[in-house]
Amino acid sequence: MAIEDVNVPDIGDFKNIPIIEILVKPGDTVKAEDALITLESDKATMDVPSPAAGTVVELLIKPGDKVSEGTPILKLDTAGGAAASAPAAPAPVAATAHPAAPPADLSKGPGDAIDVAPSRGRALPPPMDFGDAHASPSVRRLARELDVDLKRVQGSGEKGRITKDDVKRAVTGKAAAAAPSGGFGIPEIPAQDFSKFGPIEEKALSRLKKLSGPHLHRAWLNIPHVTHTDEADITELEDYRKGLDKQAKDKGYRVTLLAFLLKASVACLKEFPEFNASLNPAKDALIYKKYYHIGVAVDTPDGLVVPVIKDVNAKGIIELSKELGDVSAKMRDGKITPADISGGTFSISSLGGIGGTSFTPVVNAPEVAILGVVRSSLKPQWNGKEFVPRLMLPLCVSYDHRVIDGALAARFTRRLAEFLGDVRQLVL
Repeated sequence: MAIEDVNVPDIGDFKNIPIIEILVKPGDTVKAEDALITLESDKATMDVPSPAAGTVVELLIKPGDKVSEGTPILKLDTAGGAAASAPAAPAPVAATAHPAAPPADLSKGPGDAIDVAPSRGRALPPPMDFGDAHASPSVRRLARELDVDLKRVQGSGEKGRITKDDVKRAVTGKAAAAAPSGGFGIPEIPAQDFSKFGPIEEKALSRLKKLSGPHLHRAWLNIPHVTHTDEADITELEDYRKGLDKQAKDKGYRVTLLAFLLKASVACLKEFPEFNASLNPAKDALIYKKYYHIGVAVDTPDGLVVPVIKDVNAKGIIELSKELGDVSAKMRDGKITPADISGGTFSISSLGGIGGTSFTPVVNAPEVAILGVVRSSLKPQWNGKEFVPRLMLPLCVSYDHRVIDGALAARFTRRLAEFLGDVRQLVL
């Protein structure tokens, strides 16, 4: 026998992450990269893969334990198994298997979102930290899905353990507390039996949507959203982009408008630093960030994920284009890690590959603004002598009105249009 300890691999800067599920038991045979346990970090649900093929001899952890990089999780008999490989970073939690898909097409049109095939997992928004609440992993999971803070729930089970019924009662209490009171409450929408009107089918939401729903709801309720719209003339930019893309195809990557949107956004953030800030916890000061990490909203079959492109200010169009291609491949292979979705200062949501004329993107709190773009179109523009066809890109900037007023938002969006209208300012 060749017994080896399997430890938690590199998971970035995260520590003391709770185990929400153990996927193997003693005696199970596993292959290299098979999922062993599931962790729930502050921003993602992740599987820890097996570094080698073998047989599980002993589990060293249990559900609810908190682990960090290097924590032993089990003993593995690798005798006769495949050669061990270096521990891989944990992948987002697996859903259902899908056949391999071709690389995402990042050049469908101006403002295209990164559109990927179904992958083995999706990064999730931050769950609540329940500390030492006396509750099982399944109860903790239910509480997160229902947005209930277990630290405020009185357990009715043995020795004060919190049960699922306790969590459900807490939801009922929250609904009662949310009933109209002095005009500030938000009443629940009354339940209906839709089967009275015709055939129905009920399907459970994906885990991502169950967790992202409360995150978006909190952002919408807490942030006074306003959206300002404008248009950018990207006629010359699109000609330049097509030339770069033609050269890039032979080198295995694509150049899309998204790379230019990243650069233009950073140029604007430097001139309008309020857009690259966050309110402090007391809501009485702004925290200005001196770095430029831009989140890119990615459409997946399970919902939106926002990988973050780091240090956009230090990268050129070609480097950003290659990195966007790598992000697409990571999404397709289910290899997005917590570090890939952390630290954003501003976000871009692009629907250019689908269509539309405008929309209101939801601010990705604790950020204070987000850029939304839709499909560009040819429109007649007056040049002083005659109307000429120009390629116009709609811009939709949603912002936190507590931090940004309408005039500042209008100046930011107009300046963004100017940067996109003069490609020379983006490639200097």
